[in-house]
Amino acid sequence: MPVTIQDLSAHKARGERFAMLTAYDYYSARILDEAGIPVLLVGDSLGMVMLGYDTTLPVSMEECLHHTRAVARGTRRALVVGDMPFGSYQAGSDLAVANAAALLKAGANAVKLEGGLQVVDLIARMVSYGIPVMGHLGLTPQSVNAFGGYKVQGRGKHAAQIILEAAQALQEAGAFSIVLEAIPPDLAAKVTASASIPTIGIGAGPSCDAQVLVFHDFLGISSGQLPRFVKRYANLDEVIATAAKDFARDVGEGTYPGPEHTYA
Repeated sequence: MPVTIQDLSAHKARGERFAMLTAYDYYSARILDEAGIPVLLVGDSLGMVMLGYDTTLPVSMEECLHHTRAVARGTRRALVVGDMPFGSYQAGSDLAVANAAALLKAGANAVKLEGGLQVVDLIARMVSYGIPVMGHLGLTPQSVNAFGGYKVQGRGKHAAQIILEAAQALQEAGAFSIVLEAIPPDLAAKVTASASIPTIGIGAGPSCDAQVLVFHDFLGISSGQLPRFVKRYANLDEVIATAAKDFARDVGEGTYPGPEHTYA
């Protein structure tokens, strides 16, 4: 049976943690879906890991739709969440609702957008139209210019209180879950304890109801310095590089293709 937002609420009610991973294409979505990952996020992080942008800001709505369609085609059970890119919901509620609806038409089961109190009314309107919404608080990458970089958020009593109040407001607006990114673990624990909807941590400590990582980061298919919160579960950079070198060597030496690789 396909995973629903009600299933995620039931996980929290039973105290069962669950995993979420990003996916950007048919094949990786199929693998993760068959592995039993219950939630797949078509994140705007695709801009950096798939398209080579420096940040998520250049990602377009059409690019998100393109990748969402591919992930949806590879998924049979997982809940697919389509990320709303920068500019797709900040310009007004009519445009935002239309863009969210487009993601659902592309195969997503829900959408995710960043922000606190400023998006509460927007979330409420989307939910009223039957669009499930996942919130996102703390380090919101689309605000990287306002933050002055990718910095931990919610430090200090005032900053923590803003996040606590925003989480409550998002829940009251109808969000079915909230991503908490790069905030102190004690703050994440307070949000999780006070919320009746699941919290999904990324760099927010172990107390959240779920954890999410970027596909390329957790598999070791990424370059540069990774964030502190990333755990590599494989090192596919080396595997792929070794395979490519072995292929090039065999071609150069004339050992590939061999008789077993040719037609009689």
